[in-house]
Amino acid sequence: MMLQYELVERVRGYDPTVDEDALNRAYVFSMKAHGSQMRASGDPYFSHPLEVAGILTEYRLDTASIVTGLLHDTVEDTVATIEEIEHLFGEEVARLVDGVTKLSQLELQSPSTRHAENFRKLLLAISEDIRVLLVKLADRIHNMRTLHHISDHEKRAWIARETMDIYVPLAERIGIQEIKEELEEMAFRVLYPDVAESIENRLEFLKEQGEDVVKDISEEVTRVLADADIDCWISGRTKRPVSIWRKMQRKNVEYEQLTDIIAFRVIVASVEDCYRALGVIHTQYRTIPGEFDDYISVPKLNGYQSLHTALIGPKMHRIEIQIRTTQMHEVAELGVAAHWQYKQGAALTEGKNYHWVRQLLDILENSNNPNEFLEHTKLEMFADEVFCFTPKGEIINLPQGATVIDFAYAVHSEVGDRCIGARINGKMAPLRTEIRNGDQVEILTSADGTPSPTWEQLVVTGKARARIRRYIRGERREEFTKLGRAMLERAFRNVGYSDDHEPSPSLLERFDVETMDEIVAMVGSGEVTVSDVIMALVPAEVLQQEADEFGEESPAWPNWRSSEIPIRGLTDGMAVHHAKCCHPLPGDKIVGILMPGEGVAIHTKDCETLESLANTPERWIDVGWDIGPAMLFSRIKLVVANKKGALGSLTTVIGQNQANINNLKITSRSEDFFEMLIDIEVHDADHRNEVIAALRATTGVASVYLDE
Repeated sequence: MMLQYELVERVRGYDPTVDEDALNRAYVFSMKAHGSQMRASGDPYFSHPLEVAGILTEYRLDTASIVTGLLHDTVEDTVATIEEIEHLFGEEVARLVDGVTKLSQLELQSPSTRHAENFRKLLLAISEDIRVLLVKLADRIHNMRTLHHISDHEKRAWIARETMDIYVPLAERIGIQEIKEELEEMAFRVLYPDVAESIENRLEFLKEQGEDVVKDISEEVTRVLADADIDCWISGRTKRPVSIWRKMQRKNVEYEQLTDIIAFRVIVASVEDCYRALGVIHTQYRTIPGEFDDYISVPKLNGYQSLHTALIGPKMHRIEIQIRTTQMHEVAELGVAAHWQYKQGAALTEGKNYHWVRQLLDILENSNNPNEFLEHTKLEMFADEVFCFTPKGEIINLPQGATVIDFAYAVHSEVGDRCIGARINGKMAPLRTEIRNGDQVEILTSADGTPSPTWEQLVVTGKARARIRRYIRGERREEFTKLGRAMLERAFRNVGYSDDHEPSPSLLERFDVETMDEIVAMVGSGEVTVSDVIMALVPAEVLQQEADEFGEESPAWPNWRSSEIPIRGLTDGMAVHHAKCCHPLPGDKIVGILMPGEGVAIHTKDCETLESLANTPERWIDVGWDIGPAMLFSRIKLVVANKKGALGSLTTVIGQNQANINNLKITSRSEDFFEMLIDIEVHDADHRNEVIAALRATTGVASVYLDE
C-alpha cells in the first residue's frame, strides 16, 4: 500500500504548486473514516481510495481531483457527510465527491431503477465538472482489477456487464484509450472467459510461429518512409483479444477468416507528413478497398485524430496502419487528460463544453424515467460513427444506421419535430432513408409537421427516440386522462364517493404527483389501478363494510366487465387502439384490455390472445362502438389469374363498393397466378364483408380472404 509521503511526492513531481496540506488531511481523514472496514480481498478498505488516488496521479490531475479520489467512498460507506467534507476541504471537493457518490440512501422501485438513477446523477455531475468522470473511471479500474476476489459469480458478471455497457464507452468518449482498453479487456475476460482464452491461445501460437513478423514489417515500412525523407517512429502489435472478438461479431466471421490482426502506428512530426506518409505507403503497397478513414480532417467526438488504412503489406501480410502526429498520439492515448493542466480553470472542467455530454443531457431532458434514459444513453454511446454535412458544410456525427429523422433531431429538436422529408446530395429522400458517410443532408420542414409514433422504429439515436417518446406521451396524455376519468367515475359511483373536493396532500404524496389529473392519467395508462386509488381515497371501514355486505361483488370493487365505455379515434398509438393480433372493426364483438403504459387495446372477443389474460380480470373492460364517419383499415389477401386487365377489374370493383385502396403489394407471381395484399378503407365489418363478397364474384379472382 502506498505511503502518505509517496502520494504527495507523486503529485509534486508534476505539480510544484501542490497543496500538500490538503492531501495529507484527506489521507488521514479517509483512513480514519474507513477504520477497520475490509475489502473482499482481505485488504484494509482504505487501500482502495488510496489506489484510486494513485491512478489519478498517472494522468497528472490536480490536487482537488486527488483529494476527491481519497474521499470518494467516505460519504457512501462511512458516517461522513457532504457537509463535513465541504467544511474540511472546501466547496469544490465536496461537489466532486457528491458527484461520484451513489444514491445509496435513495429508496427506489428496483435495483435496475436504482442503477439507472445513479447513472443519471453521475451524468449531471459530469456536466458540471468532467473530473467527476475521471475519478469514477479510476474507481472502476481498481474495482475491476480486484474483481476476482468477489466470490459471487452473478455479482462479478453484473459488474463486468456494467463496465462494458457504461464505463468503457464513457472512457472512449473522453478519449482515454488506455483506460478504455484496460476496462474492456478485464470485462471481456469475465463475461466471455472461454472466448478470451481461445483467442489468446491462438495469438500466442501466431507469435511463436512468426516471432519476428512485427519487427520485420516495422523495419521495412520505416525504410520505405525514410527513402521518402519522412522521419517517423513505428510501433506494431497484434490486436487485443476483445478487438478481435468485436470484429468477429461485427463482420460475422470466424477467427480463421480474419487476416488483419496486426496493427501498426506510424508517428510523424506534422499533419503534412501524415498525408505524405499515407501517399508513400499507398504507392508502395496494395490497399484494401473500403478500409480507409480520415479522422484528421473529420475528428471523432472525443477529439481523436488519425489516418486509418488497411493494406497488403510486406511479405503479403494483411495489416492495419494508423498514421498520426505526436500530439495526436498523446490525445489518442490520454484523451482529455492530455490537455489537462492544473493551472487551467473551469473552461476545461465544465462537462457542458463536450459535445457528447450535451447530447446526453438532451436525452435526459426528454426521457420520462431513469431506465428509459439509461436505455437511450446506451444507444448513443455504443454506435460506430457516420459523418455527414449540413448544406452549410457543418459536420454532423451520427451512429451507423442513422436515418433522416436522426439527422433532423441532431440539427435541433424543433427541426426534428417538424421534418417531413429531406434532400440528400440534392435528391429528394423519404424520412426512413439511411444516412451514409459524406452525405450532404437538407431537412425539409413544415409548420404543421409533428412526430409520428412510427418514427420510433426508424431512429437509432437516443436523442431522437427520447424526443419522439416525449411527444407521444404528451399526445397520449389527453386520451389517458379521458379514459382514467371514465374508469374512476364509474368506480366512485359504485362506492358512493364524491370527488368534488380537492385531493389531500397525502394522496398526491402517495403517488408522487402534484395534481389529481396526473393520477387520473396514470389510471388511464395502466400505471396505477383503480383499486389503488380507491384504497387511498375511501376509508378502510367503508370498504370492509361493503365487502361484508356484498362479498366478492362489492361495489367497492366494481366488476370490470359490467359496463360499457364508448370508444372513439381508434388510431394506433393513442390511448385506445386496435390490437394488431385480431384487427377488430365496428360490427365485431369486442373487449378492451388495459395495457400498462399503452392504454386500452381493443380485441375481438374470440381473439386467442385473451386466453393468456384470463387470470387478470381487473384489466378487462367491456367496450362498445361509437361509430363515426371515419374510415377504417382492413387488409385482404387475393389470388388472381395472371392475365391482362385483372388488376383493373379489382380496382373497379373496390371503387364501385365505396371502398378505397390505401396500399397494394404483389407478394408472389407465377405463370398462371399472382398473390397480392391490399389494404382497403372501409366503414365497418359489414362493409368489409360486402367488398370481399364482390371481389369473390369477380372473374379471374381465385380466392379472397382476410390477412390476419
